[in-house]
Amino acid sequence: MNPVLLTPLVGLLYILIFGGLSLLRREGLSNQFALEGLAITAAAAFFSLATGIPLHPILFLVILYLVTMRARLLVDAGNFLASRGRREAALSIYGWALRLWPNRASRAVVLINRGVVELQQGRLEAAIGSLEEALRAREHGRLGLKYEAACRYNLGLAYGRSGRESEASRELNEVMDLFPTSIYGQQASRALQERPWRQGRP
Repeated sequence: MNPVLLTPLVGLLYILIFGGLSLLRREGLSNQFALEGLAITAAAAFFSLATGIPLHPILFLVILYLVTMRARLLVDAGNFLASRGRREAALSIYGWALRLWPNRASRAVVLINRGVVELQQGRLEAAIGSLEEALRAREHGRLGLKYEAACRYNLGLAYGRSGRESEASRELNEVMDLFPTSIYGQQASRALQERPWRQGRP
């Protein structure tokens, strides 16, 4: 195959495969993801045609991945810092991720992780705001099952610690109905039984 034609083929396959994975995760097809992938592919193909220098397929895949998955890569970096107790640094990284125009699904993922860190810091109203905003992505079909369960579980805890018990119960019960076999479903069941926020436990 002509190496110059390999670039658009790799780009189209990347969009189809990752778009298909998004459908499997119940996040829907992201127009923004597809358009970004097509724009990068078109620019790379034009460069190859204009210069006669084909881009190595692996290098091109790395570029595509870094650009289209930028917000989720930053989430991973933020989570790494948060797991080591550097929560303020993690929040800064989540802020950068939100400023890089993520698509709706990626924005929801950033907000969920930001909400979890805010909850860990005891910033309950901030956590509730982040998690409620993330949950609104569900209205557009942009929140996968695992992420929705994580969001609702942490939102339930935040409501409980804020004294909003009926809302806490609603969210935790929703997690159990939504994904009972997940770690979030199990933790929601335990939280409903123990009501840790009443006992002053973290």
